[in-house]
Amino acid sequence: MKTGDKRIAARNCISGDSHTACGQSSGVDLSKAREKLPVRKTLLLHSCCGPCSTSVVERLASDRDVTIFFYNPNITDEAEYRLRLESQQRFVELYNRSMVGNGRIALVAGPYEPSLFFQKVQGFEHLPEGGARCERCFELRIERSAAYAAMCGIQDFTTTLSVSPHKHHRRIARIGAEIALLYGLNFLGDDFKKRDGYARSVALSRLYGLYRQAYCGCEFSKPGILSDGVPGDADSKLVSPSDPEDGQ
Repeated sequence: MKTGDKRIAARNCISGDSHTACGQSSGVDLSKAREKLPVRKTLLLHSCCGPCSTSVVERLASDRDVTIFFYNPNITDEAEYRLRLESQQRFVELYNRSMVGNGRIALVAGPYEPSLFFQKVQGFEHLPEGGARCERCFELRIERSAAYAAMCGIQDFTTTLSVSPHKHHRRIARIGAEIALLYGLNFLGDDFKKRDGYARSVALSRLYGLYRQAYCGCEFSKPGILSDGVPGDADSKLVSPSDPEDGQ
């Protein structure tokens, strides 16, 4: 399959297995219509959850063809994973209903692989939230997103992770840039919590009626659980949009 065909296939795929979605077709010949339209960039957006994707999609989809890649093996409770995936699917469905022509988004659900997460963070389980364990989690999710983008011939990719006030933008941007270099891609390193991005995601989540989780995802970040697995207060650092680490 040529690169251009891969991009079209990825764009037309609303959901599916990440290993086969790039080869699927919508069955509709849009080639003539596309010839008359201005060329739009394609972008793969790794999404940590439906709520965080709302404001990022609003910001990026106006001039890009966005494919959301939902890959989150860090959500170690399968029932919780299903809730978050359903929330992501609900947002994409409702968002696309409101769009006509350009601006519709695609969704691909990656494989659910919590065992890979546990392998990635082995030896780091005891560390507090926001530390080296979380960085390794970011690396896993961003690297798999880059691999999928490369497989589909999508040159630009990014992640919703920086929307959260609990996440350090500069760490995410550094990891994304390093992985992009390995795959020959471009990582969009925007800090999506800026310009009230987080507040906007909360408002849009209410508008779309999305499920909003109470913790990041892994069993070490559950409320009332310390990093050593015993009951206690969640040890999660809240990062202000003007946090010095983000260079603002």
